[in-house]
Amino acid sequence: MLPAALLISLAALTGCGSDGGKGDASPAAATSARPVSGPSGANGPAAPDATAASIGELKGPDGVVVTLTSATRDKGGFVTVNGAVTNRGSKPFTPLTWRSKETAMKSQSSVSGASLIDEAGRKRYLVLRDTDGECLCTTGLVTIRPGESRPIFAQFPAPPDSVTEVGFQLPAMPSVRIKLSG
Repeated sequence: MLPAALLISLAALTGCGSDGGKGDASPAAATSARPVSGPSGANGPAAPDATAASIGELKGPDGVVVTLTSATRDKGGFVTVNGAVTNRGSKPFTPLTWRSKETAMKSQSSVSGASLIDEAGRKRYLVLRDTDGECLCTTGLVTIRPGESRPIFAQFPAPPDSVTEVGFQLPAMPSVRIKLSG
């Protein structure tokens, strides 16, 4: 009987998961896990959802379009913005200008430079970081080929509950106003 009980215990422990030894117990980090998708290893949903309604769109140079599909307040005190980047241009695109200018950032191909702007409150909310300094956002955005779409997400501290609309900005692109849900 002991081996069966041991196997059940091991199976239960294996299924619980771990934080990889990082010791990050913050609510944002605990709920921000995203499956890895595609050959680039970009974090986020498994694939862009073409049927999702757009809440905003940013148009950049060379036919690059970012379509935002949700901006949801989560119970942990943060906002998760989801969307997709599509290359409608004729040459490959790597969004190096979208990364944060912070020197400690490890990923050089991410949306870590995104921000939410509360104009009335005169505050800018930057992408959250985990205990290793890595952004809680899509990383691995390299060589987006013409006609290709990739899912993106970024998590931010939540503005006060009274704020229902914010600006969403990515470096080197015009901002767009989006409504917060949840």
